[in-house]
Amino acid sequence: MRLSVVIATYNRPQLLQRLLAQLEQQTFRDFEVIVVDDGSKPEAAVEGAKVRVLRQANPGPAAARHAGVLAASGEIVVILDDDMQVGPDFLAAHDRGHGGAHSVVLGRIRADPDLARMPLFERWHAYLLDVKAEKIRAGKLKARGDLLFTGNASFDRADYLAVGGFDPSLAQSEDIELGMRLEKAGATFHFSEDAWTLHGSDHTSLRRWRDRARRYGACDLRIGRKHPDLPTSSPWRLLIELNPITRAFVAVSIASPVIAGFLATLAIRAAMAFDKLGLERVAFAGTSLAYSMEYFRGVRYETGSIAGAIRELWSFAARNGRTSPPGWRSIKATNGIDGSGSLQS
Repeated sequence: MRLSVVIATYNRPQLLQRLLAQLEQQTFRDFEVIVVDDGSKPEAAVEGAKVRVLRQANPGPAAARHAGVLAASGEIVVILDDDMQVGPDFLAAHDRGHGGAHSVVLGRIRADPDLARMPLFERWHAYLLDVKAEKIRAGKLKARGDLLFTGNASFDRADYLAVGGFDPSLAQSEDIELGMRLEKAGATFHFSEDAWTLHGSDHTSLRRWRDRARRYGACDLRIGRKHPDLPTSSPWRLLIELNPITRAFVAVSIASPVIAGFLATLAIRAAMAFDKLGLERVAFAGTSLAYSMEYFRGVRYETGSIAGAIRELWSFAARNGRTSPPGWRSIKATNGIDGSGSLQS
């Protein structure tokens, strides 16, 4: 068997069946599909001649995908989310991307045209994916481990097993953490425009979106601790990338997560109001601000205290050759820290 397609699913029967029907139409035929039902209620009803089904009690998507890869018989594993759509040459494009040993193929994730009717925060995520894809195509961004997204990616099964597979302790970002381990092990990353998927979404809850943002922050901090040799693994690097205005608001998230939660609410409500006026770019800016604040609230909660956050931020700066941490002035001003780094009473 050349390719094994692994799909973790949870309570998305219609979207799953749509994807399985499209996989049946592939021009490339040497493949199998392994669906891992992560505790759907009722159990996912799965049809397809090439499909095998595994069921588990809901330990999470990382554990589900890992179980699927362990059960796979293909040399190459293609990971897909159950809300994706694929064209008939999708698997052929992934297969072409594995011309050399130890290859990882990052497929292009395009926004489903129907996404235009989805909430602002989902359209914002699609916009960010498009920006990253265009930067890769233009040579401004290198394909690397922290760009491995389980929505559309493939790798050698042997390489996956050699690095230990997905980390089931991570509720989010388990895909980019796997990508980092593959990169450190010597895998070569390739971006494929031809191996495209269309991504729609059934996420409509603003509360759950904000919860996910905080989980990403917490999990990314754990990943940064796990891979201190990779600057791209740490959420603290984002303080360098953020514009000064957003950085100041992020400082509030680190110094006072409760106040930051209130400000994030104002930011996303303002963004939604601008969106209704047709000012999408302004709305995206407000959404980005709200997400950044929620993300760093998650980082701050994971550190356990403001002192813990400062220690980790300072340690990151020292490891990466900076005389002071990124965003340090903003955090000092927000939290009342003197120039020596001690807390003022």
